[in-house]
Amino acid sequence: MPKGKGEPNERVRLLNAGEVRSGGRFVLYWMNAARRARWNVALDRAIAYAAELKRPLVVLETLGLEYPYASERLHAFVLQGMAANAAAFAKTDALYYPYVESSKGAGKGLIATLSEQASVVITDDFPALFYPAMLASAGRQVRVRMEAVDSNGLFPMRSSGKAWARAFDFRRFLQRELRPYLQQMPREKPFEDVDLPRLGAALKVQGANVSDAGALGIESRWPAATLDMLMVSRDWLAGLPIDHEVGPVDLEGGATAARHALLKFVRNGLERYNDDRNQPDLGATSGLSPYLHFGHIAPHEIVVEIARHEGWSPDDLGDIRSGAREGFWNMSPSAEAFMDQIVTWRELGLNFATYRDDLDQFDSLPNWALQSMQEHERDTRPYVYSLEEFEAAQTHEPLWNAAQRELVETGRMHNYMRMLWGKKILHWSASPREAAAIMLRLNDRYALDGRDPNSYSGIFWVLGRYDRAWGPEREVFGKIRFMSCANTRRKLKLKQYLARWTGL
Repeated sequence: MPKGKGEPNERVRLLNAGEVRSGGRFVLYWMNAARRARWNVALDRAIAYAAELKRPLVVLETLGLEYPYASERLHAFVLQGMAANAAAFAKTDALYYPYVESSKGAGKGLIATLSEQASVVITDDFPALFYPAMLASAGRQVRVRMEAVDSNGLFPMRSSGKAWARAFDFRRFLQRELRPYLQQMPREKPFEDVDLPRLGAALKVQGANVSDAGALGIESRWPAATLDMLMVSRDWLAGLPIDHEVGPVDLEGGATAARHALLKFVRNGLERYNDDRNQPDLGATSGLSPYLHFGHIAPHEIVVEIARHEGWSPDDLGDIRSGAREGFWNMSPSAEAFMDQIVTWRELGLNFATYRDDLDQFDSLPNWALQSMQEHERDTRPYVYSLEEFEAAQTHEPLWNAAQRELVETGRMHNYMRMLWGKKILHWSASPREAAAIMLRLNDRYALDGRDPNSYSGIFWVLGRYDRAWGPEREVFGKIRFMSCANTRRKLKLKQYLARWTGL
């Protein structure tokens, strides 16, 4: 057991009853959600075990084929991240082993087989999608101690005790409880001042320490990813059983690209964030959500960089405990607004996913919203479009079509436009339940930040989650908050946005 670690803490969850094997060959860190070599609580814990046990560290990063909406777009983004990780771990004593499935089910048995040589297995904890079932299955197969470690947010996701129904209440809770966790950041340079034994002589893939032929004894059955794979060869992607209609986009994945995006935002967008974030033409949003979803950047790194820019420390926190959006962080108005998004709203989604198993289910909506939509389900819709018409951006409204084209072509959508996009799908679908299914399908298939608790928070906010009843009641919407294209045109600067995505 690493010194100072003790039994599982707020961020550590045991997956089995196995014990640490003192005679194991290495410590295994199975990286699958926090895909980064810095600011990573799980990596810190794996390094601590390796140092205490005087064993090499093996970092296994995997990419399977059977995740929801597997496509060239999502695969390419993850593979670019694996290439960045290979370069990062090459500068350390860890042995980095990237494994990419070439056929469905090919990776079966990999974790169990590697664990037979391991002293202990550390992996990432994530509360949504296929992760809970996958980790439970792995825990049953692994015979040594296996821990899932939460690197997801500033506040440990299993420490709030319940699912919070409103952002206001969750914010007030964080204002009371978050302060000590701001002093418990993962390490920016986790291998600094740590001396680990190495496992064999490394093969070189683009100069990176990715494997030692024969060192792990798995290469014949589960070969390490090749340079061609990590460089995202389209010919190689074309041979995989994934969605080939959703192709790669220009946005590059990986921790290096994520860091560049963060610094660009801090330099060029942060000061304008409070005033301009809702303006598609003005470019004041961070663009970090895809990197957060795939674990290429940690919220801790984002918060630290904002703090550096602001000249801020945790000692500057305000005494406010009222749940108000302003006054707690004691930063500039723009930084305060951004911190509310990256901490309160993002971690609210993680909170829901942790304590509820119906994150993406229509019936998870508040009772008032379900009742209101049911009462207006038979209202006449001004237009009714099918999934195929929505997907092809074939509605009567150029502004909505622009948002859909942005999503399909870039894998992203401006935050304000995504709210309008969802509201109009509700307005123009045959039923609220069908609207939810259409939003999930389009978002999860095309968005790089889809299939994420925060993404689902946005979709279900459209339908009343985390919101309240609004008046006056309207046709179709009932008491659900209303948004219109006409009002959006009046409020926002859209000339460049429309010109790019509609030609108008």
